[in-house]
Amino acid sequence: MTSMLKQISFALLVAFSGQQFIQQQSAQTTPPTLRFSVPSDWVEEKTSSTMRVAQYKLPKAPGDIEDASLVLYYFGQGQGGGTAANVERWIGQMKQPDGGNSNDKAKEENLTINGLKITTVDVGGTYTAEMAPGSGTFYNNPNYRLRAAVIETPKGSYYLKLVGPEKTVVKWAKSVTEFLSTLKFE
Repeated sequence: MTSMLKQISFALLVAFSGQQFIQQQSAQTTPPTLRFSVPSDWVEEKTSSTMRVAQYKLPKAPGDIEDASLVLYYFGQGQGGGTAANVERWIGQMKQPDGGNSNDKAKEENLTINGLKITTVDVGGTYTAEMAPGSGTFYNNPNYRLRAAVIETPKGSYYLKLVGPEKTVVKWAKSVTEFLSTLKFE
């Protein structure tokens, strides 16, 4: 009888050890993703599509009539277009009141943060992007500012777009920079 108890005990020990090993392996094989810390004064909103990883309202500055919107997009590996094409498209969404070229006003910057290559663009003017893809209706919001970034990861690029009234976007500039500094792919 003791031999049978030893065999049962051994079988249970092997089964339990195997279960622990499987649990440890599955915890270790969680696919890496973009991680970040959000400033506490940003207002989280329900994402309006599966392409939106996160969506926030940045409360308006005194004198502005609207809040700013910050959205982080991920379209999938190899999707969403290249960095230069996105920067050019974002700049093209801003028209200059004097009729000048928005490329001349845009500030582009290349950064490396926590091992991630990030390209940012910042441009003010009249926001004229299409309201929804294919809608044929466009914004016409003067005195706006657009800040955007392409965040390159091994899983593909993520795209951040902040748009809102000039004073509001300027008000949140420091917290957006701090947010970018928290980006990690792990």
